[in-house]
Amino acid sequence: MIVFDLACVQGHRFEGWFPSGEDFERQQAGELVRCPVCDAGEVKRLPSARVNVGKSAAQPAHPAPAGPAPRPEAVAGLPPELIAKLREVVRASENVGGRFPEEARRIHYNEAPARSIRGQASPEEADALREEGIDFASLPPFLTADSH
Repeated sequence: MIVFDLACVQGHRFEGWFPSGEDFERQQAGELVRCPVCDAGEVKRLPSARVNVGKSAAQPAHPAPAGPAPRPEAVAGLPPELIAKLREVVRASENVGGRFPEEARRIHYNEAPARSIRGQASPEEADALREEGIDFASLPPFLTADSH
């Protein structure tokens, strides 16, 4: 994983984790990299002092315990308590996956029970939902990452 320091056009600074530099560029070109504070899609990399060490480097004397990586204490300057509450709200929503545009329309047009849902939509599908007046928000990855 590569960690990049990022900033949106509004000046919000945050970090993003990517499998490679090419993956960051691909996601950025597809407007998938978004500010977790204001959802701006215009994001740039900032200079970083981080150094990534490859597998050939010496292993630490005391390897880290197995298990999930620790969560950051704060994201984009938000207090940890707020991040925890936001993650709780997201976990309480129903993940409808790729059916998100269809299910959002069904809820909007009262064809399905009103409830909190989350899922995926292409940029074109998202634009179509907005044109229909269907309100939704993109969730930043730090809220949707599986905590188990």
